[in-house]
Amino acid sequence: MKRRILGFVAAAAISAGFATSASAHEVEVNAGDTLWTIAERENVTVDSLIELNNLSGDLIRPNDKLIVHHTHVVKAGESLWDIAKEYNVTIDELQNWNKLDSAIIQPGEELIVQNAKNIDSSKSSSKKQVADTKVKQTTTSPKANSKELTVTATAYTANCEGCSGTTATGINLHKNPSAKVIAVDPSVIPLGSKVYVEGYGEAIAGDTGGAIKGNKIDLFIPSKSAALDWGRKEVRIKVLE
Repeated sequence: MKRRILGFVAAAAISAGFATSASAHEVEVNAGDTLWTIAERENVTVDSLIELNNLSGDLIRPNDKLIVHHTHVVKAGESLWDIAKEYNVTIDELQNWNKLDSAIIQPGEELIVQNAKNIDSSKSSSKKQVADTKVKQTTTSPKANSKELTVTATAYTANCEGCSGTTATGINLHKNPSAKVIAVDPSVIPLGSKVYVEGYGEAIAGDTGGAIKGNKIDLFIPSKSAALDWGRKEVRIKVLE
């Protein structure tokens, strides 16, 4: 979001829930196929094939139907942030899967979602089911992957002079004044990450800023007086996912 740094900062928002609008792209397993050869052919990962199809291992058989990825049709008003939240993936993943150079998307555009986690897999035509519940227990949780940092935190609002009120990921701050969002340096904290900020709570890394480099963050606070009260302080943060 283009804005002037005035000693306090602004960031993103909580999106309303969107109805899932994804269709599954499937392939039929041929004789001699393996998960690795299918992944290579379809330009996806083996892990995404296992997750999408609820596989307990890498055993597949000819004539099995495997979901390769889901395709989401962008609706009017949607941003990458909205879609990432809908499918419980990250903005970086969406950009990588679709070879996007920016966060700008258009209504009607079809986006590949390789490992959508919020789609009811029981509605898919995959014939594979989870045979061993221990498989899910071995998956590393986001908290296990979390990293802790000490950062310099400032705060800003969406109403400062020169502010557009919309974040780099397309979140409208004016429509979501109660959002918990921070502006980050994406090379340190990936956009779309969930971050716990000491004294602020759990937030989404939903914006960037010209002055936000390295271990610096800006907190979105709707009230100018509250943002000024926050000032500048050193805080501990935990990147959850």
